[in-house]
Amino acid sequence: MGANEHGVCIGNEAVWGREEICDDEALLGMDLVRLGLERADTAEKALAVIVDLLEKYGQGGNCMESHMVFTYHNSFLIADRKEAWVLETSGKYWAAEKVEGGVRNISNQLSITTKIDREHPELKEYAKSKGWWDGEKEFDFAATYSYVNTARMTTSRGRYCEGYKLLNKHKGSITSEIMMQILRDKESGINMEGGFMTTGSMVSVLPQQPNLPCIHFFTGTPDPARSVFKPFIFVPNITQLLKTSSPTFGHDDPVKKQPRFQNKPDRRHELYKKHESAAVVMETIEGQGKEMLKEIQELEKQKISEMESILQNACFDINQVVNLFSQCVEEELKIYS
Repeated sequence: MGANEHGVCIGNEAVWGREEICDDEALLGMDLVRLGLERADTAEKALAVIVDLLEKYGQGGNCMESHMVFTYHNSFLIADRKEAWVLETSGKYWAAEKVEGGVRNISNQLSITTKIDREHPELKEYAKSKGWWDGEKEFDFAATYSYVNTARMTTSRGRYCEGYKLLNKHKGSITSEIMMQILRDKESGINMEGGFMTTGSMVSVLPQQPNLPCIHFFTGTPDPARSVFKPFIFVPNITQLLKTSSPTFGHDDPVKKQPRFQNKPDRRHELYKKHESAAVVMETIEGQGKEMLKEIQELEKQKISEMESILQNACFDINQVVNLFSQCVEEELKIYS
């Protein structure tokens, strides 16, 4: 997931279906997110960038730095100040749905059904050739390209369904704080634990008024229930965010060598390491842990309040905003130390 200086935001999820997943090296979902953000200044253009790259280079390859192979297709949620799209893929084939209103989420399953606003030119013919669609009944992308029972998508218990219900509960009154609460929800499976822990979370406020800044909140740390959503605004002259940047290894990086993944380097940044130790305290030392959790929650509330003030007053000091995120990181680190 990520955002760019034009207010374009993209998130992706792993999805699986009937189409075989390619183990050969190609573009990962994270590559497609990065390239879409690098090259597009609207959500619609980002969608075009991603599907063009998908057609030219394909998707696939191992997404883990280990000998265990973990591959998948991708679903994307793409938004800007004016519109939002859901793009879902199966190999090189894809369908896109323009979000017209209400709430919309993605998760680890295909979710575009019969409302298809754009599609791969061979999407339906390929499905017919595989025997997945008879060409007669209404074409349902998720039902055709996966094993999802689309009639029960928003009622059967599952991560997609639970996310939809949490969003729908607050439809029309969703704030950044409510979004953070939803991302922290463990019972729904949105905030994942165990082997596939939620490793980072993001909430973006994209005002339709062009004079107001887009405000992005990033944790930069796992488990949003024990993390701080820190605000970031794109302004000129932002320096590198060193304490939340993973170390690089140049030509010695094992990901650049053949064969791949012979060893796994430590890519944890400074905040990640400090948070990891702090999370153990919050989990195991009752008094100290509760106090630490209270302090980071208060820090987050303070930052949310400051951002609300910026949006209400439609003005801010660029010289202060340039260090907004890094200053919040310093305050968080101080709590952990």
